[in-house]
Amino acid sequence: AVVSTQSTGGTSFFKLPGCEVKPGEDEVECLKTCLSETLGRAGDTIHWGIDELVGNWWRPNYEPPQYPYVPPHVTKPKEHRRLFLVRLPERSMFAVPRNYKLVAAPLFELYDNSNGYGPVISTLPQNLSRFSYVYA
Repeated sequence: AVVSTQSTGGTSFFKLPGCEVKPGEDEVECLKTCLSETLGRAGDTIHWGIDELVGNWWRPNYEPPQYPYVPPHVTKPKEHRRLFLVRLPERSMFAVPRNYKLVAAPLFELYDNSNGYGPVISTLPQNLSRFSYVYA
């Protein structure tokens, strides 16, 4: 399942947890810190397992559309999003911000459902299909 947050305000939308990486900052350590700050409970330490880079998305300008490639006419995209496979610990408790709820969506629900989850999240099943999973 893919864990995402869903806004509970006026317009409902799904969002993957993440944050902005500052220049010179290690992206994996930044992601661990961001996940702990966003979903972690005060005083708890969660050991996030950051495994593989799953996908790349680029935003060529300040408009909403993002693409899984850099368009040929763009020399310097305004944003580069990287999606990582994160292993959750066997047991952990999350603290979700007040205006969001935590959603664990199965991959079959995400597949080809860009109207419900948006273009980035709905392509996760295709991106994750290149991995082999061992269920213990």
